Amino acid sequence: MDWESIFQLLPGVEHPKKKLTLNERLKWTGIILILYFILIEIKVYGISPEIAERFAEWEMLLGARTGSLMTLGIGPIVTASILLQMLVGARIINWDLNTTHGRIMFQGAQKLLAIIITVMEATAWVLFGPIKPAEYTLWNTLIVILQLCIGGWLVIFMDEVVSKWGFGSGISLFIVGGISRQLFIKLFSFESAGEYYAGRLLAFIQMLIQGNPQWVLLVPIITTFLIFIIAVVAQGMRVEIPLAFGTLRGFGRKWPLRFIYTNVIPVILVTALLINIEMTGQMIAHPVEGSLSLRCGPLGCFDEHGRPKSGLVYYITPPYNFMISLIYGSITTRELIRAIIYLLIMIFGTALFSYFWVMTSGMDAKSVAEQIQAASLQIPGFRKDPRVIEKVLDRYITPLAIMGGAFVGFLAAIADLMGALVRGTAILLAVMIVYNMYEMLAVQQLEEAHPLVRKLMSSARGKGE
Repeated sequence: MDWESIFQLLPGVEHPKKKLTLNERLKWTGIILILYFILIEIKVYGISPEIAERFAEWEMLLGARTGSLMTLGIGPIVTASILLQMLVGARIINWDLNTTHGRIMFQGAQKLLAIIITVMEATAWVLFGPIKPAEYTLWNTLIVILQLCIGGWLVIFMDEVVSKWGFGSGISLFIVGGISRQLFIKLFSFESAGEYYAGRLLAFIQMLIQGNPQWVLLVPIITTFLIFIIAVVAQGMRVEIPLAFGTLRGFGRKWPLRFIYTNVIPVILVTALLINIEMTGQMIAHPVEGSLSLRCGPLGCFDEHGRPKSGLVYYITPPYNFMISLIYGSITTRELIRAIIYLLIMIFGTALFSYFWVMTSGMDAKSVAEQIQAASLQIPGFRKDPRVIEKVLDRYITPLAIMGGAFVGFLAAIADLMGALVRGTAILLAVMIVYNMYEMLAVQQLEEAHPLVRKLMSSARGKGE
């Protein structure tokens, strides 16, 4: 069976026929972002008004909103990516992603798998999850599932538009949009939460005016600020390999290898995997006889708010209010063990996914050496041979991939445990994504301002464009 021909028949977005200007890319990115915010506010027709909120803390990481057309968010895309990365990384599927054929096969398989997973997740959410039809008739159930599928498919094509016509990827854009929305609500919500506003900053100002400030309310805000600073500093750390143009003596450039070499991808993949496990656990959990609030299943038990109480899901999620319990000295041994296990999962999980991502996404030493060779660059003092350049780069890339991935996992887990204003992992993702977008904008501006720079850098960037 000719899978490449089948993949090319899938509906998709064509690449622009000419190089887009900065303003054109910004326009398309802005259009997709506005469309995303519109879709996130459109409620699914025919569902029960009582929407379960047990997945609310994960929504921002999936760019989703339960009960809207964006209920599934980026979940199907990321899940498809996880499966393919693992299969390709383990050589179960032997695709060479350095070739055009390999990339077409990977991208086509990922799109097809994401479309299929969208249908599976939409069905599961309606039959077993928080999306409950107002009437359990066959027609109404199918209508609700179809709406969720349409929303999921739109996300797939919106991601493709951003990747080809805008900046970065739609996955990153939707994550930032969801996180920014939740962060604003957590800080400035005017909804009533007892005698104070729900927004943390507004509530603290109210207490301060009344002369009874609760300083513990500032802990999430301070934590968020600290994680922001650490993430920005870490993003700026890099190793620079000096290069020289073989045809232009006296001219050269530096090839930067970031400490966080794979950026946010490992965190997204690990977090999405944990999300899927927790969601599956909640979907298959059933009420316990004799208890009105406890629901249990093979993966663990949950309370009436959907919070894990025992089992596997308990130990793959961070303890709630861990920092507050630590401050007041009320932390239990069980919560401490849970925090340590979660920390180790995040560290080793992100390091592993970071290594696989480098090997399968064209970021390994061999691929980078080929890009350097194609740009007529060489490392001063070494022969102009891709194998020599590859050997030099391998001294840095593999250790950076593993250490950078582990550091990102550690920072994300610590942020969660310290109780950031929103999920600490989400704050970390948002900072890194925005930082990357800023750098892409700076490069685009430089190339438009200096055509010679564009000519020299276009070949060096190669697959990165």
